[in-house]
Amino acid sequence: MRVPEEQEGPVVAALLAAGLGTRFRGREHKLMAGFRGAPLVSHALRAMRSSGIARRAVVAGAVELDDVLEGEVLLVNPDPARGLASSLAIARDWALAERAEALVIGLGDQPLIPPSAWSRLASASGAPIMVATYQGKRRNPVRIAREAFDLLPESGDEGARVLFSSYPTLVAEVECEGEPVDIDTVEELDEWNW
Repeated sequence: MRVPEEQEGPVVAALLAAGLGTRFRGREHKLMAGFRGAPLVSHALRAMRSSGIARRAVVAGAVELDDVLEGEVLLVNPDPARGLASSLAIARDWALAERAEALVIGLGDQPLIPPSAWSRLASASGAPIMVATYQGKRRNPVRIAREAFDLLPESGDEGARVLFSSYPTLVAEVECEGEPVDIDTVEELDEWNW
């Protein structure tokens, strides 16, 4: 699939990368652990960067990511222990300030999601909440239209996924290519790090 040229417009993207990574028992925070020659989070950042979405942000908190950012807006979650939803709320508030029509959200610990998945979600239409699927399974990224911003949770460890069960009639799926594995443990890092 061809990735579109830079989109100038109302769709913005944010990578959520503020979590504590408590299940990862490595010497460093999981996002900075080596994965295929670079810090784990670099792969998700590269995919978002290469997607054609012009306005991008990263929500950080538990680990400093300044060394891997290349033009993304840095948003800081001052209390990442409040869960994934607190980072999502920060991204949503940034999208509102940007007057965005929609926000595409991805996670920093999913290094094998390609730019094409981000692009497909950015250009998707037809429902207020659009979710990437991989062989029929819902994963990230997720596109949330401005009209659904108020439905997003503000606390807890569930992000946009909570919308899928709470508002099923507002959700549509977008089939994507790629491998949506989450790297949460040292064992998962080792399994996929070849």
